[in-house]
Amino acid sequence: MGPPDYAELHTISNYSFLRGASHPEELVVRAHELDYRAIAITDECSVAGVVKAHTAAKTLNIKLLIGSEFHLDDALGLVFLVRSRKGYQQLCSLITLARRNAKKGSYQLNREQLQQHETSDCLLLYLSGSDQRYPDLAWLKEYAADRLWLAAERSLQWNESNRLRQLKQISVSSSVPICASGNVHMHRRERRALRDVLDAIRHGCLLSELGYRGHKNAELYLRSRRYLGVLYPAEWLQQSVEIAALCDFSLDELRYEYPAELVPKEHTAISWLTTLVKQGAVERWPNGTPEHIQALLTHELALIQELGFEHYFLTVEDIVRFARQQGILHQGRGSAANSAVCFCLHITEVDPARMSLLFERFISRERQEPPDIDVDFEHERREEVIQYIYRKYGRNRAALAATVITFRSKSAFREVGKVLGIPPDRIDAVSIHSRWREKHILSSDADEILKQSGLSTSQFAVRQWLNLADQLIGFPRHLSQHVGGFVIARDTLSALVPVENAAMPARTVIQWEKDDLEALGLLKIDVLALGMLSALRRGLAYLSDITGKPWQLSDIPAEDPAVYQMIQRGDTVGVFQIESRAQMSMLPRLKPANFYDLVIQIAIVRPGPIQGDMVHPYLSRRNGLEPVSYANDKIKAVLERT
Repeated sequence: MGPPDYAELHTISNYSFLRGASHPEELVVRAHELDYRAIAITDECSVAGVVKAHTAAKTLNIKLLIGSEFHLDDALGLVFLVRSRKGYQQLCSLITLARRNAKKGSYQLNREQLQQHETSDCLLLYLSGSDQRYPDLAWLKEYAADRLWLAAERSLQWNESNRLRQLKQISVSSSVPICASGNVHMHRRERRALRDVLDAIRHGCLLSELGYRGHKNAELYLRSRRYLGVLYPAEWLQQSVEIAALCDFSLDELRYEYPAELVPKEHTAISWLTTLVKQGAVERWPNGTPEHIQALLTHELALIQELGFEHYFLTVEDIVRFARQQGILHQGRGSAANSAVCFCLHITEVDPARMSLLFERFISRERQEPPDIDVDFEHERREEVIQYIYRKYGRNRAALAATVITFRSKSAFREVGKVLGIPPDRIDAVSIHSRWREKHILSSDADEILKQSGLSTSQFAVRQWLNLADQLIGFPRHLSQHVGGFVIARDTLSALVPVENAAMPARTVIQWEKDDLEALGLLKIDVLALGMLSALRRGLAYLSDITGKPWQLSDIPAEDPAVYQMIQRGDTVGVFQIESRAQMSMLPRLKPANFYDLVIQIAIVRPGPIQGDMVHPYLSRRNGLEPVSYANDKIKAVLERT
């Protein structure tokens, strides 16, 4: 007879910041290796890590359950598991309520608030912990009725057998069934040392002083089904499988809808977008739209309609319309400049007639990717645009995307060194070294770097320091706000993803970052700030004063030779995209003579092409080696001139 089936229902990832010791993907992969029926990611008052788990689960074809752990103000511990799309909406709304009740990074929820909140499509696990009285069960039975289970979580601590016997008695007397769950904090038990370090960082103490504030042993990991069969009765394990079978929700069911009020009643989304584009075309080409531009507009609008992105363009157009009305300078960046539609909507000032750019670089039927329009506004007035969005849509419909702040090599060295009791001067000497890699710092350079600080990998404490810091790199520390990526919903945003307070006053953020949004095919609008636009505003105002006529961005002459002469000298202090030292050192060598040369120049130096294997940073013609590969012959032609 084989090992029993099992579904893990209570799992904490490292998105329960400084609690979990494994990435969501690691937990899913390990559950698949152990042949679990399903695994639930139930981070504390959060779904910040579920998209990464969802992506891994789809790849491995293992069922993923969405849930969250809560500890109420009176210490009552519960795990909510989502049964359906409605249940997911209820959970996100509950997390939003708890998070918005407290300052950034914390939450607050009491029984009265919970009782008033609808959670009928969520299953509940009662986390009794070490409490042997179960005083909350009557209240929970009244609240949750037939969707409540007692969670039996064995971690091999003292007096556990007595507690389990009492749990059986309570289950019989209350008619509340028992299910097995793990209270998992790590995918393998080898992460125990890192989990203790995380506990010490969270409590702000030395590892040697952690004591009872840490976990007692290494049992909170994903255990084999055979081992679980020894720990739990078969019926408790079977209950976990039956609970998992009741949950029938996937993040693939989420559908994002942009605001509908931007479309007048007498129009459809595409007819209104077409109307606005035609109006913009008349403004851009008062003497008539060139024939090839008209063909381009027809092609772009057809593809936008086919892919269903009309509302996205209308939402961006509404924002830039506000900026124009307020006299706030703005400019769409990136591949949006490839679009004649964006030019007509005043999202970008780059005239498509000036160059032959491929619209499919911006929106492609084959790539099945949503458009990404980044709009820069004057940095001194960007806040006006942000507050307009909040006023128009309300805080229940608009919020910023999150940015996950992670441990890098320097912070990992510092935090691990502190809890291990490494002297501060040694921590400083080692952590600031520029040769540490962000991945796998246990490299051949380690001995040489440490030797300079009077340390050696032959010392056990030093090896432990390096090993734990290496594991910690890439772990999330907390959620911060994206620089300007807005998510705007047709109805309530918290039905899609939880919303919480940001550290900055009058700001709210969702619990997903931009990569999560992209993984689910959800759209965001980047409302960014650019200091150079403020400088251009002052320059245009100066020109207007001395010439007696108003100057706008579109009035700036294109391909001015004097501008390129300055660029070729590397005289680009403060010039967006080519102001870095790397760009300034390349400009005199590549000598861009027109706009397209400049595009190639920027592409060579920026990291995106390097990461995509378009160019190799360490190979060049100057040292006699050929570049690895190129996207097109244009880059080769530019390099020939060097």
